[in-house]
Amino acid sequence: MMKLYTKTGDKGKTALIGGRVDKDNLRVQAYGAIDELNSFIGKAVSELDRELFKDILVDLEAIQHELFDAGGDLANVMKERKYTLTEQPIEVLETRIDALSEEAPPLKRFILPGGAPAAATLHIARTVARRAEREMVTLMKETEDVPTIVQKYLNRLSDYLFAVARVVNFRLNVADVEYIRSGDVFK
Repeated sequence: MMKLYTKTGDKGKTALIGGRVDKDNLRVQAYGAIDELNSFIGKAVSELDRELFKDILVDLEAIQHELFDAGGDLANVMKERKYTLTEQPIEVLETRIDALSEEAPPLKRFILPGGAPAAATLHIARTVARRAEREMVTLMKETEDVPTIVQKYLNRLSDYLFAVARVVNFRLNVADVEYIRSGDVFK
């Protein structure tokens, strides 16, 4: 039986593909946030009805694989490497955002995160995606040796997660709660 613990990280270091760094390294922070994001998406998947949200579940499974690709790309510091994440998933996200935005009621004001449990989880995932994106930007300022496509993907993914959270509420007949001090910001 393979043991889950190796003890190699007991002194605050972790392995990358092609090297070792401190566990608080910016690269590790960025792919750690992506891992956290993937976990919240998994939680949302567990909260969605398999029939009512069949299309969204297909999306979310693909996204979970893409997030693993993104984390692997960030963890790879070898001199010769090929990245896995491409522009294609970004294009898919844009198409899905457009379709989901048509399904949900028009948005006039900012909304509060929440609603149905799965929608609330998707809003949490959206905020974690934004944090992961911020951590990517910090990493990109430190080194040019990162796949910038990951930052672009995270940016689009957070928009997708917002759109899909609204659709989940809509399909479940749960109204979005508008932020009461918001003016009409979406015209």
